[in-house]
Amino acid sequence: MSIKIKQTLPLTLFTLLISFTQSCQEVKKNTESDIASNSEKFVELPKKELSDEFKKYWYAGDAEITSYNLELARYGEIREGKAALVFVTEPFLKEKQVKADGHNPDNIPVLKLNTTKKYLTGIYPYSIMTSTFYPVHDNDHAIKVSFSAQEWCGQVYAQLNNREEFDIMSHSYFENEADQNFKLGKTVLENELWNKIRISPKTLPVGDLKIIPSLEFIRLSHKELKQYNSTASLSDENGISTYEITYPELERTLKINFTTAFPYSIESWSDTFTSGFGENAKQMTSTAKKIKTLKTPYWKQNGNKHLSLRDSLGL
Repeated sequence: MSIKIKQTLPLTLFTLLISFTQSCQEVKKNTESDIASNSEKFVELPKKELSDEFKKYWYAGDAEITSYNLELARYGEIREGKAALVFVTEPFLKEKQVKADGHNPDNIPVLKLNTTKKYLTGIYPYSIMTSTFYPVHDNDHAIKVSFSAQEWCGQVYAQLNNREEFDIMSHSYFENEADQNFKLGKTVLENELWNKIRISPKTLPVGDLKIIPSLEFIRLSHKELKQYNSTASLSDENGISTYEITYPELERTLKINFTTAFPYSIESWSDTFTSGFGENAKQMTSTAKKIKTLKTPYWKQNGNKHLSLRDSLGL
């Protein structure tokens, strides 16, 4: 994570910064967090040492694939579907922010999470995927987060890159969301917390926080992508820990349940929010419950003979 160091700016310089920010509001879609980012400096934390237990599990030459049964709230009704969390370590290029083709001392080792969700809304299907690339040394925010959703009305795509600020690019078939490019001040990303659970759950941020909600939630609920006030807590009971985030402004609560012991496997989650629009809008809860986990090099298993592996995952 990043440490925020407050700086006191001379009045003249502060006035210039405010003036500049106001003049760019329409182009950059600035929020209060953009102004804050001009008066804060972010310092990268030292790399945390990886335990032998972590290395043995995550550097065994395969990925961890876990399937889930979904009951997902969409348009004011519960839809049944499937989800998969695919965790794998890989080298990442710092500048290009893509997977590295070769070994280089400047590569950033990341724990990548690909999340997929598939479900039907009446006659037409939804297919959703989010990718989050988080440093295994737990010393910075996610390097990159990307999100896409496809359904018969159209498709949307969003990407966040961790540079001097968070650079955001978003495309949508909706008029008021189409073709956006803007910046956000750095803070906790909901997307990265799933990766952090698998690396260092005891250091999950708790208390009153500023969090940028998941790209999936923002796009599907048509909310503004920005920092939101939230309260986070961590508890455990009978070997299962629960990380809970509440967003008062969004009237939303997310709970992620995972094993308290390593490898901190994500067993289930629930997401309570307002589903539907207009008169059909109401508070509902989406849930996901684990089916099975496989540790396997899936990228080598692309033949017809490997189709049975999907059956074993319940997909």
